[in-house]
Amino acid sequence: MADMKIDSVKSSNSGILGRALSAARGHRVALDSSSRPQPDALTNSEAFLAGVSSCGVTLIEMHAKESGVPLTGIDVTIEGARSAAEPNRFASVTMTFEIAGVSQAQADELVKTYRGR
Repeated sequence: MADMKIDSVKSSNSGILGRALSAARGHRVALDSSSRPQPDALTNSEAFLAGVSSCGVTLIEMHAKESGVPLTGIDVTIEGARSAAEPNRFASVTMTFEIAGVSQAQADELVKTYRGR
C-alpha cells in the first residue's frame, strides 16, 4: 500500500441544522443537506456531481495537452436524477461534454479516454 494516494476531508457540524463544514488541505467549504428545504450552499449531491464533472474537465484537458490535441475549451454538464422514494440513490446520471477547438472525431476520442479511466 506504499503507492496509494490518500485524500482526506474532515466534515463537522456548522451550528446550522442541515449544513456541514468540510475542510481539506486548508480549504473549507459549506455543504447543505440535499433534503434541506431551502439550501443556501451547494448541496452534498451537487458537490458529489461537481467532483465527477470537474474530473471530466481536468482529465480531458490534461490528456488533450499531453496528446497535442488543440482543445480550446470544455464544459461538462452533469445531471443526477433521484426519486422521492429513494433520495439517497441516483436513478440516473447524464453527462454532456461540449469541447471546443477539436474535430468531432477528436472530441469522441477525448470522451472515450475519460470513460476508460
